[in-house]
Amino acid sequence: MKQTPFTSIHRQLGAKLVPFGGYEMPVQYTGIIEEHKAVRGSVGVFDVSHMGEFTVSGTNALEYLQKMTVNDVAKLKVGEAQYSALCNDDAGIIDDLLVYRLGEERFMTVVNAANIDKDFTWMERHRLPGVALTNDTENVALLAVQGPKSQATLQKITSVDLGALQYYRFAQGTVAGAEATVSRTGYTGELGYEIYFSPHHGKTVWQALFEAGKEYGIVPVGLGARDTLRLEMGFCLYGNDIDESTNTLEAGLGWITKLAKGDFVGKSALERVKREGPKRKLVGIRIAEKAVPRHGYSIEAGGERVGSVTSGTFSPSLEQGIALGYVTVGNSSAGTPVRIDVRGRGVEGTVTALPFYKR
Repeated sequence: MKQTPFTSIHRQLGAKLVPFGGYEMPVQYTGIIEEHKAVRGSVGVFDVSHMGEFTVSGTNALEYLQKMTVNDVAKLKVGEAQYSALCNDDAGIIDDLLVYRLGEERFMTVVNAANIDKDFTWMERHRLPGVALTNDTENVALLAVQGPKSQATLQKITSVDLGALQYYRFAQGTVAGAEATVSRTGYTGELGYEIYFSPHHGKTVWQALFEAGKEYGIVPVGLGARDTLRLEMGFCLYGNDIDESTNTLEAGLGWITKLAKGDFVGKSALERVKREGPKRKLVGIRIAEKAVPRHGYSIEAGGERVGSVTSGTFSPSLEQGIALGYVTVGNSSAGTPVRIDVRGRGVEGTVTALPFYKR
């Protein structure tokens, strides 16, 4: 297993470490529910250094990323980021990712840990002349600071004016004296920031963050609470809710799919899906009791199987079971009653508009 710049710190804190995306990662420290509520109520820090970072540069960098991703990269100004996806020729989702515009001819993409090698191979295969593509993952430490007190915490130790940093924007500056890129995207639904910096400064930045957030009860947060937080928002997790067997239109990602921008990989297949209409849709489902729906559980309506759960959990904020899953289009409207087979027992649920949780 690969390690992040913070693995030794996780061990010192007594975190439960598990394999994830090829890395040894903390799944929890004191407990998933406690860590989840800390992020919703105050501030938590996630080690997300397992994510992959590629630099794309050169005279044809913009044209290349327009070809490779579904969103419209041309709309990005320097200092802006966007959520997007890589698709194959059949519109299957190779990965979801973030695209940062660092300069007129320089970009950074942030990809999922388990897909780093696959994504880089795919992007290298399609690389255009005049484009340089480098995998900088090993040279980047990444921490996410999330929660209502994230700004108050981070502002103490950064030169970036966080109050001026709008959603899906980023700026260069320092954090605890280390050169860093600070962005504001997030995967929890709360106010939050990401810090990209050299792994050599890992311990210094970590310690400075926890000293700055001490008055707010700052806590380290593992993958377990990261999953419950993102699921309450209805955010997709690659490998569960989206993969190469799904497309962006059925996954509720039509808002990042810019069919009018020009040609890109997977466009013709996506146009066909739009023309014919998706046969299934990814929906949110609230469970009527405290049962926990899991990946792969059957979803039924009218006595017939209409789909299956892709992600499920017990929501600490709502105190009920919630799930994402694909169902036939005819059963995808909010308010539709469904049943989920939970270990052989039918549990009542209702298709629900996303997000599940609203601040």
